[in-house]
Amino acid sequence: MFDQAWESDQLEDVTATVIENIEQMYRENAPELVYYLALYRIFHEFLDDVSTDNLPKEGTGFRDSRIWSLLYDFQKDAVLAIINKLQTYNGCILADSVGLGKTFTALAVIKYFESLNRNVLVLCPKKLSDNWMTYRNNQRNNPIAEDRLRYDVLYHTDLSRKRGKTATGLDLETINWGSYDLVVIDESHNFRNGEDTATAAKDGEGGTENRYQRLLNHVIREGVPTKVLMLSATPVNNRFRDLRNQLALAYQGDPEAWSEKLGLSNNIEQVFSNAQRAFKAWSQQPAENRTTESLMDSLDFDFFRVLDEVTVARSRKHIQRYYDMSAIGPFPRRNDPISIYPDLTTQENGATYSEIAGSLSLLNLAVYMPSQYLLPSAVFKYEDKNGNLTTGGRETGVRRLMAANLLKRLESSVSSFRLTLERVFSLMNTTLNTIVVFKEMGASGEASVSVSDLSQDFDFDADDSEALDFSVGGKVQYDLRDLDWKTWERDICDDAQTIEGLLHMIDGIDAEHDAKLLKLESLIAKKVAHPINPGNKKVIVFTAFADTADYLYEHISAFVEEQLGLGVAEVTGTGGGKTTLEGVRGDLSEILTCFSPVSKERDKVYPRLAGKDIDILIATDCISEGQNLQDCDYLVNYDIHWNPVRIVQRFGRVDRIGSKNEVIQLVNFWPCEDLDNYIHLKGRVEDRMRMTVMTSTGDDDYINEDEKGDLEYRKQQLEQMQHEVVDLEDVSGGVSITDLGLNDFRMDLVAYHQANPDIDRVPTGIDAVVEGYEPGIIFVLRNVNQALDAKTRNQIHPFYLVYVRDDGEIAHGYLDPKDTLDAMRRLCRGKSEPDAELCRAYNKATKNGRDMRVASQLLRAAIESIVDEKAEADVDSFFTGGTTSFLENDVAGLDDFELVCFLVVRAHG
Repeated sequence: MFDQAWESDQLEDVTATVIENIEQMYRENAPELVYYLALYRIFHEFLDDVSTDNLPKEGTGFRDSRIWSLLYDFQKDAVLAIINKLQTYNGCILADSVGLGKTFTALAVIKYFESLNRNVLVLCPKKLSDNWMTYRNNQRNNPIAEDRLRYDVLYHTDLSRKRGKTATGLDLETINWGSYDLVVIDESHNFRNGEDTATAAKDGEGGTENRYQRLLNHVIREGVPTKVLMLSATPVNNRFRDLRNQLALAYQGDPEAWSEKLGLSNNIEQVFSNAQRAFKAWSQQPAENRTTESLMDSLDFDFFRVLDEVTVARSRKHIQRYYDMSAIGPFPRRNDPISIYPDLTTQENGATYSEIAGSLSLLNLAVYMPSQYLLPSAVFKYEDKNGNLTTGGRETGVRRLMAANLLKRLESSVSSFRLTLERVFSLMNTTLNTIVVFKEMGASGEASVSVSDLSQDFDFDADDSEALDFSVGGKVQYDLRDLDWKTWERDICDDAQTIEGLLHMIDGIDAEHDAKLLKLESLIAKKVAHPINPGNKKVIVFTAFADTADYLYEHISAFVEEQLGLGVAEVTGTGGGKTTLEGVRGDLSEILTCFSPVSKERDKVYPRLAGKDIDILIATDCISEGQNLQDCDYLVNYDIHWNPVRIVQRFGRVDRIGSKNEVIQLVNFWPCEDLDNYIHLKGRVEDRMRMTVMTSTGDDDYINEDEKGDLEYRKQQLEQMQHEVVDLEDVSGGVSITDLGLNDFRMDLVAYHQANPDIDRVPTGIDAVVEGYEPGIIFVLRNVNQALDAKTRNQIHPFYLVYVRDDGEIAHGYLDPKDTLDAMRRLCRGKSEPDAELCRAYNKATKNGRDMRVASQLLRAAIESIVDEKAEADVDSFFTGGTTSFLENDVAGLDDFELVCFLVVRAHG
């Protein structure tokens, strides 16, 4: 039998392969080879699955484009990953942190698809239209004009319109919605509510579609197959359903097919349901236990797989740690934030913030709750076809918003607070007068009342305006004969008396006695006199409310012109802007260009405005997203937004890649120094609004359902912001999806494998030596014991990566494979030859591999970090007999793991 087989022609001579493997194991290896071997072993199935159709087609020439030449390496990595994800899954979210150039990354993706003669639509907020229009038009300030991009631009709000022209001149009545091969949605978190808040057009019931439904049904589903690229630094606000609703635009109503393509063990809808359930349980934990790490630990493998496959999300820290910053240039250094706690007034014995907030907690705001006073016999008149009193839920939401709005405006400015009190007082008096006329008619005539459309009458911050936009609806008319109008009249009168008292408390606080305004004036004067960067006098002042911005502009502009001789401007998003500079129009583009003339290339774009500098800008959150204002180095939050994401977004206008400022400063005005007292007062106002639970809906959180008055949690976030400038992913207890994906490594492998297809012939067990700041060993292991699977939540199972420092401490454990791969990438990529000096030193330390005791100890630490109570004998067997058995593919005695490769990190010097 043996002779017959030996003489046959079916045998293959493997002598050369064996000799090559032996030589490979005993020669000095390049660090790069160890890195790519690790990638090949871990992700080789990706190479099997990936189609050339899903990789960027090099023949398009998009790498020769102007936009590609302007990208940093981390942006180029993102472009290649996004193209692959779009081709594979039809959707991707680019969620890089604030200030990392997501627009330029997206422009390179657009250039690629246009190179394939595809039609592209950009959907953006109206306030960001200038950015996108510039890059497609023949304008002097278009740095990529030679690429001749031709995408269409629509505003988010265009999806709610039936007629009119788009930004690029298209007629909304005749536009071919289904003709777009790629849709790029800037600030895609604006679509995070999906169909959740739609009141019509669900499940074939007809009615009017909301923006999300129109986008999904007519732009994405109809016509040609459409891919969706979403841009947002905050795709998750405070629930994972935000992310689900955005990704649902990619799977276009077919979750089963998408789930199968992703390789999930559960349906994608179930994955997000499980994630939301985990989030809810996490949000109910004590504040001190509610960390981002604990939330991540509670999520399952499928959720991380979704993030890995269809998102690109890198933090600023990631870019600084793993990319060549000499090519990028440093980010500006952040000074510690300055916290200011002004009084309300300079008057002696004047009202305090705490006293006024205490009076606010007495309000019932009954005028916004007529449905609460419906007579039982009349309820049926106001029910929907399902027997639900939906108006009650809406009114509860309105009342919640108004209560929060009063407190927020008190925190913002006395002037803004006064205006709101007067508006509420006017509504109360109008309603009371209607009731008086009704009584004069003998309480029998026809008389109707309603809660008016608040968006027309009141100034809300951006988040509350969005809640009104999506959730509240229009007027509902109530017949007074259907109400217990006597009780309602009494409750409104009680509230009106409280409002009168509040107006009296702030009666004497004008601009001359406004302690907060005076402090801002002195702060600006000090900054101008003592710039933190040579010659830079610029200051941007953010407020949540247009009323406060108007008040500040009125008084700050006069002070600055008279005392400092500088230009001042205001932008609020509610009408035209204002400026003290002659020749500068109240146009948002002109104002921002004169405020940040270098970054926005003013002298090239508007030669007539050369030399016209705006140094003090007062703004609302209408410019807190997407604007590059990095000429400025000093940002003031005149009020602290209740949503910490807004604070980070505001600072992102000046804290940006490519800033010429060496240092930047954040200044926060706080309502009071005693955070405990502040949080308690806020809680009292919220609790007052929760006292009435609508029996018809059982829900007193119709709108801000996630704002639960979690006082300790809010306190934790505020305390953090008092002492440090935070990134989105670092907000205490926040939810971030940055730095979780592994796609960078897959794309590294694809590129390397194309040039080095014989990587599959490299034997396991090889090592390399590299220089680094954390001396130790990175072990790449493969689990061969399937029973271990149930004990782990390892994202790359059956492979296990552990980085052990020389002192035996774990630098990166097996549940953090991305951190370890990032470290390997930084240490190894580009090092295609072994470092002879490092290798000699290591060989000397290990006596040419005969003394591996130190490595044995580190491996023991690595194994113990994976499997509890592993026998030391199993670990020791790695090194029994010296280096030879250590490097064998099948390590005798160690049943759970085989060694793929390892990287020895030696100290610098």
